[in-house]
Formats: sequence, C-alpha cells, structure tokens
Amino acid sequence: MNPALPVMAGAMTGIFVGSTMVATRFVIGQTDPASLALLRYAVGALCLLPPVLLAGRVRFERRDLGPIALLGIGQFGVLIALLNYGLQYIGSALGALIFTTFPLFTMVLAALLGREALTAGKTMGVVLSILGVGLALAERIAEAGFMQGDGFWLGVAAVTASAFTGGLCSVFYKPYLQKYPPLTVGALAMVASVVFLVVPAAGEGFFHAWPVFTGGGWAAVLFIGASSGLGYFFWLWALKWSTPTRVALFLTLGPVTATALGGGLLGEPITPMFLAGLACVIGGLWVAHRR
Repeated sequence: MNPALPVMAGAMTGIFVGSTMVATRFVIGQTDPASLALLRYAVGALCLLPPVLLAGRVRFERRDLGPIALLGIGQFGVLIALLNYGLQYIGSALGALIFTTFPLFTMVLAALLGREALTAGKTMGVVLSILGVGLALAERIAEAGFMQGDGFWLGVAAVTASAFTGGLCSVFYKPYLQKYPPLTVGALAMVASVVFLVVPAAGEGFFHAWPVFTGGGWAAVLFIGASSGLGYFFWLWALKWSTPTRVALFLTLGPVTATALGGGLLGEPITPMFLAGLACVIGGLWVAHRR
C-alpha cells in the first residue's frame, strides 16, 4: 500500500467537511437542524448503496451488526445532535475550534485502549494543528465575543462531548474495517444513522409536509449529502490503512477549508492570521505523518 494514499484520502475528508460547513451555512435557514441531518445522510446513504450493490454481497457476522450500527448512530446522530445543541449557545467559530479537539481525544483514547502508540511526533502534530485552527479562527472568535450568555459553558461542554464522541467512534471502527470493506461498513453505519434521525426530524415536523427549499437550497442539500457519503468512505478507507489519530488530524482542515471557501464564495475576509493558521495546520499534519 502506497503510504501517500491514506494521506490523500484523509485530506479529502477534511476538505469535504469544510465544504459542507459552507453549504450548511447557506441552507440552514430554510429548514431545521435534525431535518437537514436526515436529508443529508439519506442522500449520503443513497450515494453509497449503488457501489455497495455492485461490489457484491458481504456477509457480516451477526454480533458485528449492532456495534457497527451504534457507531453510525454515534458519529452521525449523537455527534451532530450534541454539536447543534452546543452551537445554540456559542459562536460557530469557537465551536469549530473546540471541535478540533477531536484528534486529541482520538489520540488519547487510542493510546489508553492500546490501539495506537502515543508518540512525540503525533502529539506535536495534534497540538500544532489545533493551534493553527485557533489562529485561523481567532479574529472571528474575537468579533463574536468569547462569553455569550448564560448557556456558554453548557455549549462548550456539548461541543466538547461531540468531539469526544467522534474520537471514540474513530478508535472503535478499526477492528471492523479490518474484517469488512470500508464501503460496506460505511453504508450500514449511515443507514443506521438515518433510521435514528427519523425521530428528532419527526419532532421538528419533517413528515407533516414536504421540505420547502429554493433551487439553490436543494442543490446545497444534494451537495452536502453526496459530499457526506463520499467523504465518509474516504474517512473509513483511510482509517483502515492508517492510525486513528493521523486520520482524525485531517479534520482540522475542515474549519480552514470552510474559511477559505467562505472568502471565495461568500465574500468573507482572508487575513494574515488565517494564513498563519493554515501554515500551522499543514505543519502539524506533516509532523504527525513524518516517519
């Protein structure tokens, strides 16, 4: 296996995450959070199903079906619910910064569970990448203000719990990716998340009437869904061939990509501080992947 391929797959995942952030900002005003999540992962699952069917039948051991489904529910249901809840109380830039503790949690959990060695290079790479995201988003956080209402710490706790959930899922996916094709694991996990999201979406009235979007809104929903399906496949494929921490680190590209695309598509400013942060993120990824 060419060691550059998992790196490229991880990088694509981070870029897809950032792209969907921008598209979500564009369309979120036209629907509710759980309803958008349901549409997002329903489209993503539909994108994964045709290649799964073409690849042929995969026999799952019965004891593995439940854990894989729970991992999908955790990553796409619980994680998103906690993140959306937290973002009601803190700004999106601060939320994105807190969420970049995802690779830090992944690294610590993988080391504690004996799944991955804790090395100085990976530790330095994680710290440098998180610092880079902090620099890239520093001006947006300052503009929004740090303390934002009575629920501030509740929001911080929810987003932190969201990042912890993602780290936990990343570590526990590995054994199943060694036994089964990543594409099939991804499809099963995403279908399970769609079933889970039916309940909160129903609470928002999703099934009372067909969602109403503008033409651009529907295009954004389809882009978000397709990007989620493809990005999730890249994520699992990279996890199969690399370590959880190294793959999770590429999520720090998400906020950076979102800021860059926001500058190009939404007219948001690109500052020297952002460029310094981008350099730190790239440097952190290089340090963590250096042999």
